[in-house]
Amino acid sequence: MKRFSFRIITALLLVLVGALGAVGYKIYDFTRPTQVMALTTPWTDSVDADNPLPDYPRPQLRRDNWLNLNGRWRYAVTQRDAPQPKSFEGEIVVPFAIESFLSGVQKQLGPNERLWYQHTFETPSLNDQQRLLLHFGAVDWEAEVWVNGYRQGIHQGGYDPFTFDITDSLVPNGAQELIVGVWDPTNLGPGAYGKQHLVPHGIRYTAVSGIWQTVWLEVVPADRIDKLVSSTDLAANEVQLRIGTIGENPTDVLEATVFSGDELVAEVRTAAGRGATVVRIVMKNLRLWSPDDPFLYDVKIRMLRNEEELDVIASYFGAREVATLKDAAGTTRLFLNGKPVFHLGLLDQGWWPDGLYTAPTDEALAFDIDATKRMGFNTIRKHVKVEPARWYWHADRMGLLVWQDMPTGDGGASRYTQILRQTWDIIAALFSEKPWRDMVRNPISAALFESELAAMIDYLEPFTSVVAWVPFNEAWGQFDTDTVLFAVSQRDPGRLVDGPSGWFDTGAGDILDLHVYGREAAFVDQLPLDRALVYGEFGGLGLPLAGHLSVDKGWGYAAFESKGGYEAAYMEMLLLIENLVPRGLAGAIYTQTTDVESEINGLMTYDRRLFKIPPARLTEINEQVISKLNGGD
Repeated sequence: MKRFSFRIITALLLVLVGALGAVGYKIYDFTRPTQVMALTTPWTDSVDADNPLPDYPRPQLRRDNWLNLNGRWRYAVTQRDAPQPKSFEGEIVVPFAIESFLSGVQKQLGPNERLWYQHTFETPSLNDQQRLLLHFGAVDWEAEVWVNGYRQGIHQGGYDPFTFDITDSLVPNGAQELIVGVWDPTNLGPGAYGKQHLVPHGIRYTAVSGIWQTVWLEVVPADRIDKLVSSTDLAANEVQLRIGTIGENPTDVLEATVFSGDELVAEVRTAAGRGATVVRIVMKNLRLWSPDDPFLYDVKIRMLRNEEELDVIASYFGAREVATLKDAAGTTRLFLNGKPVFHLGLLDQGWWPDGLYTAPTDEALAFDIDATKRMGFNTIRKHVKVEPARWYWHADRMGLLVWQDMPTGDGGASRYTQILRQTWDIIAALFSEKPWRDMVRNPISAALFESELAAMIDYLEPFTSVVAWVPFNEAWGQFDTDTVLFAVSQRDPGRLVDGPSGWFDTGAGDILDLHVYGREAAFVDQLPLDRALVYGEFGGLGLPLAGHLSVDKGWGYAAFESKGGYEAAYMEMLLLIENLVPRGLAGAIYTQTTDVESEINGLMTYDRRLFKIPPARLTEINEQVISKLNGGD
């Protein structure tokens, strides 16, 4: 009776406070000077403010007729509900967030404010059968777009690309005017924000607002190819290409031509289906993609009507297959191309002291991936952030297995409401047969999470390196766990689902993921029967290096003052991991690639100028761990 009464009282309190938080998203007054950038990276001075990040932004679907709009735009900051400004405050360098040093502004956008962009551009030449598309790589968080005064639409979500067909809004002569209005409440809003926080502290970093990926124009045919996704069936020695189209008719034909270097290896023609067509290609001497051999096939897709070419795109794919299967000893492992592979990786935040969310150059964007390979890891867990398409292309071509997190959210309720919700969740778990009771998430926030999660999966589905989805991290906004994880597996059955990473496991997904900071890893003997057991986070060893810190004080899960002690602790930890591999451990992710603001637990400094342990030493022990699954000594 006491137990029942306690639960009733607690539930009533939760309902009361939750109702107060659900009435509307409270927006607080916010004024705070932005942290002054104290660090540069080796690429900071290489940024051309008139032409930053000039590289083609979409390696998976390439056309020749495009125009990069990055560079100096005009900007203004107004109150959120104010109309479009008639004048602007100055220049901002796109695509760097307004809070970043490389934007040229370095000003915090408050949740009651709106950031306005203005830019003019010349229209590429178009014929009657062509359209002009305006692409945004990503804008954080809500973006409303006008061209020549005509509203194009609004997009919510800070991590996925979006596009407007602006052809009908163009003026016949002269420059075209582009206006973008951005609202970003960060952790006080309903959408995903990852580790951004309006008051950075601990594992919460400087907020990022506005355009933070490339903006570009593309001339396309009215009837065209819209998407390309590959999958591999090893049993049939077959590669399947799913080709999305717009405006096809029953007479159209799709032609797929596959190359291995300069060698033509396959050519297939098929009738175009409505919206999407699956092309099956039996491959002779199929060369599989792996971290040891990241081989990519080149492919050209043509859309034909009465043998006349309507559209052509260039792309690529890697042939690989992932699964969880039992090894010879009956232990569930992570399999790649029919063989068990130990996933040893880094938790990768993707933050930069000069560009925050945006790497200063494409060379910098590729650097962390290359460094991860040089340190002897085969996996990256991209942590609560989604990168530009070129990052995943670099991972594809360099050969790294990518676990992709969904950025976290649910900041719409007040801080106190969230605390009470989480407290209730933990208490309820004590009175339930299930180890976890999902939180009651604000309906607006829940709907946005599901739409942003679907958008992330659709965006990254073409990339070979992405092998696992991580919808939830450590109960941050975790809700309807079984339903969400099942929906992910249905949306993309060709990849693994981590469910969830750390803490409150419900038995769903392909992976049982534990976080083991500072604890003996005895859980390994409690093996799941049908899921692979991994340490989704471990380590977190902290080592501050003077002259390479962006804050006065930093922290790690364990603190060291010397490189010698730091290296010894890492080696001891990896030997423990190595000993756990034969006992059933299938993967382990070390925290983390680089220092980030107050976190000093990276294997590299935040400015990417120093490795804390020589890469050769890391490779030695890391490769020893990876080889243990295959009988290595």
